[in-house]
Amino acid sequence: MKVISRSVKDTLNLGKVIARKLKPGDIICLFGNLGSGKTVLTKGIAHGLKLDEKDIISPSFVLLRQYPQAKIPLYHFDLYRLKSSGDILALGYEEYLYSDGATVIEWAERLKGFLPKEYLKIEITIKAEKKRVFKLSAIGKNYARFLL
Repeated sequence: MKVISRSVKDTLNLGKVIARKLKPGDIICLFGNLGSGKTVLTKGIAHGLKLDEKDIISPSFVLLRQYPQAKIPLYHFDLYRLKSSGDILALGYEEYLYSDGATVIEWAERLKGFLPKEYLKIEITIKAEKKRVFKLSAIGKNYARFLL
C-alpha cells in the first residue's frame, strides 16, 4: 500500500492512523534516507498513543527511548549510529520487540540478519522538498491489518 504525504501534517496523520491499529508486541520497521520523515512519522504514532508528539525526539545518541506512559508503551529505536548489526544484541533489543509495547525502529536496514520475522515495513522515499511516498508492506500475516 502506498501513501503520499505532501506535508509534515500528512505524515503525522499517517502515524496517528497506524497507532490506532497497534497492539502490544507490534513492530514497525522504518527504511529511508536521512531527512525522509522517519522521526516525524514516529511522532505521529506517539501522538496516536496519547503522547505529546513534541516530547518525541530522535534517540540517535542513545539508540533507544522508552515511553511507558503511552496508551501502549512505545519503544523507539534509532539505529543510525549503530556500528555493526551485532551491536544491537548488546542492547537486549529482543526484550522490547516481543513485550507489552509497540516498537518503532528507524534505520531498520542496519539490523540486517537480525530483522524480526514479522513486522510492518515502511519504506519512505523523498520525492520533493515536502513530498514523501510511504510504502507499507506486511511482513507476516499479523501485519495485514495495517494495509486495509
